[in-house]
Amino acid sequence: MIRFSKFIWLYFLISAVVLIPGMFALIRFGLRPAIDFTGGTLIEVKYAVDMPQSSIESVLKKQQLTAASIQKSSNREYIIRLKPEGAEKLQQFETAVTSLEPKKSEIVRNETVGPILGKELLQKTVTAALFAIIAILSYVGYAFRNIKFGVSAVVALVHDLLVVLGIFALLGVFYKVEVDTLFVTAFLTTMSFSVHDTIVVFDRIRELLKRSEKLPFETLCDKALTETMGRSFANSMTIIFMLLALVLLGGNNIRWFVFALLIGTIAGTYSSPFIATPVLVLWDRFEKRKR
Repeated sequence: MIRFSKFIWLYFLISAVVLIPGMFALIRFGLRPAIDFTGGTLIEVKYAVDMPQSSIESVLKKQQLTAASIQKSSNREYIIRLKPEGAEKLQQFETAVTSLEPKKSEIVRNETVGPILGKELLQKTVTAALFAIIAILSYVGYAFRNIKFGVSAVVALVHDLLVVLGIFALLGVFYKVEVDTLFVTAFLTTMSFSVHDTIVVFDRIRELLKRSEKLPFETLCDKALTETMGRSFANSMTIIFMLLALVLLGGNNIRWFVFALLIGTIAGTYSSPFIATPVLVLWDRFEKRKR
């Protein structure tokens, strides 16, 4: 049996090293919302030759359009994000921007979202996340007949979500990565994966509590982690390898969505044994001292 409970503060220190820079970026700069949330138009144009950004800026100036951002991606592509405009004006801009290199230039993507729809989507995202957290807390607390298990699972869940949010806040600062509806999907998926792994460990602790009441609670937790660690790690690695392959070989449109899933999976694999269970152990220590 491995004595995991001996290194509780080391686990929290590792989490702090990951969380603190991300939380600073999240509070200081926030996430970079895509047009899904802000409203506007995204136009991705591809050229056959290297096109200077100043040429696109001059087209915007002539068309009297305001660009929220102009980002050069791979393969001579530009991603241009415009504030909400009329369809006729956008069509004129597309014609002008492709005429800069008329033979082989093309519009790869054109997406338009109204500002009202973007605001509504953001509200629904926050509501869905809060509802999921409350439902998970209630379910785990009821299933294990102990609110400590529910709170510990939610602490690990919040830890995983903050890791994902913090890393994407840093990516937004340094690499201009934006969050969209696919990120929301990855965000909510992270919640389910985090709790799934935690429940496996907690269920094993509950079984040991029924059979080994004379053993200290810390020893039962260490035993449960030792018995479930191999299975949890093997299960997580199959998912991580698949997501890593998609990050490296998948298309640009889903790359950051898959990367968010990858970060959430890694955080969920770590938090179940090294955040949720230590919180449970520390809570038990606190109750014993109080008695």
